[in-house]
Amino acid sequence: MGRIHRQRHWLMVILFSLVILLSWQWSLVVKMPVSAQWDLTTRTAEDQPIEPIPLHLSLNLEKVVLGKQLFHDPKLSRTSTVSCASCHNLATGGVDRRSRSRGVNGQIGTVNALTVLNSGFQFKQFWDGRAASLEEQIDGPIHDETEMGSNWPEIIERLNQSPDYVRTFNQIYHEDISADHIKDAIATFERSLYTPNARFDQFLRGNTHALTNTEKKGYQRFKAYGCVACHQGMLLGGNMYQKFGIFGDYIKDRGNESKADWGRYNVTGKAKDRYVFKVPSLRNVISTAPYFHDGSAKTLDEAIKIMIRYQLGREANQNDVDLIIQFFQTLSGELNEVPS
Repeated sequence: MGRIHRQRHWLMVILFSLVILLSWQWSLVVKMPVSAQWDLTTRTAEDQPIEPIPLHLSLNLEKVVLGKQLFHDPKLSRTSTVSCASCHNLATGGVDRRSRSRGVNGQIGTVNALTVLNSGFQFKQFWDGRAASLEEQIDGPIHDETEMGSNWPEIIERLNQSPDYVRTFNQIYHEDISADHIKDAIATFERSLYTPNARFDQFLRGNTHALTNTEKKGYQRFKAYGCVACHQGMLLGGNMYQKFGIFGDYIKDRGNESKADWGRYNVTGKAKDRYVFKVPSLRNVISTAPYFHDGSAKTLDEAIKIMIRYQLGREANQNDVDLIIQFFQTLSGELNEVPS
């Protein structure tokens, strides 16, 4: 019995020692600075919470070509002066690079234009997520008095005056021009505006040399600060809602609160949705300044610092911000537009 008792005693001592050791190691991890918590220079693509954009999509090419023509046609606006491309310029990252876009008669919109690039992968459309699909989204700017200020009967009447449009719609849809067909063509074109094969995608597919060590360290900081909690998935965003200002009242600190700042509340009327917005994608983010729904952050440097302060409750040092920006430069992919 004495021998068994001694064995149990030593077993308890060993187990207790292991607990102390593990607790000490965990305390070191918790206390480690952001810069030391992750080593992504050696981790593989399988470890990452983000997936690459598909290299190819199967889309109806005739609809894509027609949709491209409609996307760039100002006849969709009441004054024939504003097209979809006016606010979503494909040469500048799918945005107009204004804090708020200009519509018919020079009217100023209420929010910053989101990029149209990769919009087909988003789970909802608009900052407040009020449209469930690209087709539904198109109704918004068409009818908005500060954007295109038009309506479908007027648009259809104008398009019917073009023999080319009438012939093309009949060839593709075997019917006359309709609002549903216009929206289908534009939405199909917008789905073609995806940007695959960014260097980060190449890294995710297993090419560990696609990113420099500095860029990998930027990704390391991005994850360690906790940015990846919301900016994840294929688009590093675009697949969830989040409140703007978790660790502080950004809207109050900025000042001049407006209805546009209420986000999802304008859709649901629920108090919990006030200041809640769709998390924007970070794909091609280098090209899409200014940032946030109000366009208040003019640079990535400013946007990152605001996000880390108000969303994560921390203060970022400049070196970490610079590294994250280096990582963001790897998120720009290849846009292969179809010919007109």
